[in-house]
Amino acid sequence: MDEIYKEYADLIYKYLFSLSLNTHTAEELTQEAFYRAILSIDTYNGSCKMSTWLCQIAKHLWYQELEKNRRRKTEVLDDSLPDGSPSIESTVLAQQDKLSIYHLLHSLPDPMREVMYLRLSGELSYKEIGEVLNQSETWARVTFYRGKKTLMEGLE
Repeated sequence: MDEIYKEYADLIYKYLFSLSLNTHTAEELTQEAFYRAILSIDTYNGSCKMSTWLCQIAKHLWYQELEKNRRRKTEVLDDSLPDGSPSIESTVLAQQDKLSIYHLLHSLPDPMREVMYLRLSGELSYKEIGEVLNQSETWARVTFYRGKKTLMEGLE
């Protein structure tokens, strides 16, 4: 399981961060996802890629987190600045660009945002994205195209 963690922890963390936009929440849920994966590793039958299975666990944890906090509506963005920036000005501008993209991504409907992240991470195919989200491959393709179009319009 240690090798699996090393290989997929970054993917799961980034996926959960794309949903929560909160470093602490993403870290906690990533740990919980791998804990649950360890507990239920005997149910993994190899019918999908390990990354798909782990993303499904992470998705369910995220939905549980939303349910748990449904009465408390908070939107917290990661406030860490990029490391190694050459100047304060460029750091601030880079952070503003990053926040703009986060705001655009977060403004997308949840399923569209999930498809965008899973596809842009380069880890999952449209078929695998459909499996994670309990949808068809065609739905994943169409949703990605619409999300991409919406983001491009927002960046103009």
